[in-house]
Amino acid sequence: MEDFGRILIIIGATLVFSGIVILVAIRYFPWLGNLPGDFRLDGDNYKIYFPFATMLVISVLGTILLNIFIRIFRR
Repeated sequence: MEDFGRILIIIGATLVFSGIVILVAIRYFPWLGNLPGDFRLDGDNYKIYFPFATMLVISVLGTILLNIFIRIFRR
């Protein structure tokens, strides 16, 4: 049961950190959700938003940062 508590704390801390990152990103990078590859469909009774280009940019930046972080602390 103790391990389950630790897992819940880690998940909660990850969610809080992700929320802070999103709030900072929205404030300092307002163009991030409005890139040319982000698809938005508006109908009479529905709205569909698929941020394809934004996800691609975040994925590439995250991969680069993670590789740098791993290479620094591997030694």
